[in-house]
Amino acid sequence: MGLKTFPGGIHPPDAKAYSRKSVLEKMPLPSRVIIPLSQHIGAPAKALVQVGDNVLTGQKIAEPGGFVSIPMHASISGKVTKIAKFPHPSGIMSEAIEITGDGLDRWVELKENPVFFELSSDDMKKIIAHAGICGMGGAGFPTHVKLSPPAGKNIDTVLLNGVECEPYLTADYRLMLEKPEEIITGLKIILKILGAKRGIIGVEANKPDVIKLFQQLLAAEESISVTGLRLKYPQGAEKQLIYAVTRRKVPNRGGLPMDVGVVVHNVGTAYAIYEALRFGKPLIERIITVTGKIVRNPKNLLARVGTLFSELVAYCGGTSEEIGKIVAGGPMMGFAVPTLDTPLAKGSSGLLILSHRESQKDKEHTCLRCGRCVDICPMNLVPSLIANSVRYNDWAQAERYGVLDCMKCGSCSYVCPSQIKLIQWIDIGKLKIAEIKAKS
Repeated sequence: MGLKTFPGGIHPPDAKAYSRKSVLEKMPLPSRVIIPLSQHIGAPAKALVQVGDNVLTGQKIAEPGGFVSIPMHASISGKVTKIAKFPHPSGIMSEAIEITGDGLDRWVELKENPVFFELSSDDMKKIIAHAGICGMGGAGFPTHVKLSPPAGKNIDTVLLNGVECEPYLTADYRLMLEKPEEIITGLKIILKILGAKRGIIGVEANKPDVIKLFQQLLAAEESISVTGLRLKYPQGAEKQLIYAVTRRKVPNRGGLPMDVGVVVHNVGTAYAIYEALRFGKPLIERIITVTGKIVRNPKNLLARVGTLFSELVAYCGGTSEEIGKIVAGGPMMGFAVPTLDTPLAKGSSGLLILSHRESQKDKEHTCLRCGRCVDICPMNLVPSLIANSVRYNDWAQAERYGVLDCMKCGSCSYVCPSQIKLIQWIDIGKLKIAEIKAKS
């Protein structure tokens, strides 16, 4: 199979050996969960319950705050004990609903449908929206919105992202190995909803067993195939994946995949779509990789949304030495969080625990003008110029240099010999420009 890729990018050690062979394991029922009202791009959900209310597993406890929003559901049965600000996987404090469990895991009645393919596209989208499904690769875009392109945006290709290019993470890898038929069915549902003719599953070359498995399962399929991709970061970013597989280039400055007739979904999202339509199951659990050199038993866990990171680490045997940094996600695009009392969210694909030595910060030095950040930038930007503009509060110039186009993959910071925190400066620029636009 000829492996495809995109221009730029880097080759960090993948560090997947820690959890690669860890089969999916169901996490025991947590005694308490914290359900953030914002687990997605868009308006936060609005609480439907009050402190003291009893809830069932799968019960809707928050409604969407708008079209670009999703509902939230109780992931355990028990009593609502607090509605307040709690730590969030993005590293901030965020409004959330705390549920103290009764240990019974009493579910609402789910509506199974063995003939769900007979449903109309609109009915399928309604079920997906009511199930509270969002992108599970990290960005958390509401899935029903992605499945509702505006008039004139004709989608002919759906890409399933099975790349998982972030170092350390193996949650998608294990899902593809253990639930491939369900993922394929989820892709067929997406194709029907969008009326697309072609489905492609993109998988990176460090997963040859997954590529071979999908090739076997898709041998008789005419409209669905699997494409092997060269091992490179950030191969799984939407625009880079689209270019690698289709050679279509999504425009910068606000361009979207649908502008080139493509929609991209994560394999985990496809699996959640299948479960929602087949079993009527809302998105109340997901697979997360708990890993790191100091984690005693790294695992891929199927855990309830709202489970505290502390419980996940404890179930993996704790750590062999003192924790230096907690990262929600992978080391390249994840968020450092201040406490293990942070809950698992719908977009939480990984929990990385680093030692003090691994998380030691290097001192910044003067830019050498070496151009390495330019050579590897997958968005064809000049990160050093953007960072310098932000450093001197020149917001207009930062925007001209494309600060808003940066996807914060971290490749530039990784290769910078002067250890300049390029992504930190770029992130400041994004936030400041958004603030200025909001006031204007």
